Amino acid sequence: MFSKKNKVELDQQVISTLISDGCVFEGNLKAPAYVRIEGQINGDVTIDEGLILGEKGSVTGNVFTKEIIVYGTVNGNINTHSLEIRSTGRITGDIKTQLLQVETGGTHNGKLSMTADTTAMAHEHIKPELVNA
Repeated sequence: MFSKKNKVELDQQVISTLISDGCVFEGNLKAPAYVRIEGQINGDVTIDEGLILGEKGSVTGNVFTKEIIVYGTVNGNINTHSLEIRSTGRITGDIKTQLLQVETGGTHNGKLSMTADTTAMAHEHIKPELVNA
């Protein structure tokens, strides 16, 4: 009588914004739907729904989104409900998430915080801390 809707995987979603290979974006990026980044972003990235960071994609800044798949490189903090780090993915920074999946070869250097409370996750920002070298 009632049918359960199947959730469409992030990498199968219709992409509303594409930053292609060779593009360099200086500044903060904010988008309401699904975004794929194959280029370079120098600034914070806030995506309401989901982000796919391609193998050639890189973000130097903090990332805030509901779900993210990382094939490329993030140098900054990530705050998300669901994070997948693929075998080519590289993250340097702190992660705050509820769900985490890491393929063999994927790397993370930083703090990891996992919580079951997702009500504040979508709008709570991780502030970068100063690190004394």
